Amino acid sequence: MFEEQSQPEIDALIKANPEFRQLYQHHKKLDKKVMDAELGVLPIDDTTLARMKREKLAAKDRLVRMYDTQHH
Repeated sequence: MFEEQSQPEIDALIKANPEFRQLYQHHKKLDKKVMDAELGVLPIDDTTLARMKREKLAAKDRLVRMYDTQHH
């Protein structure tokens, strides 16, 4: 998700900001569920999968905004 940013900066933000940490963990959990659903490991209907993808994207957008606020 943060391929362009250094991992130590992300780790520092995770430690320092509880909201960022919670949202980051939520995004990772959604990412795993979406991946499992797409691989057929997690049986899930298309509507739920689409909702999870939107929620994951919204979390990512919020995380990027929070990161940018801290580093610019």
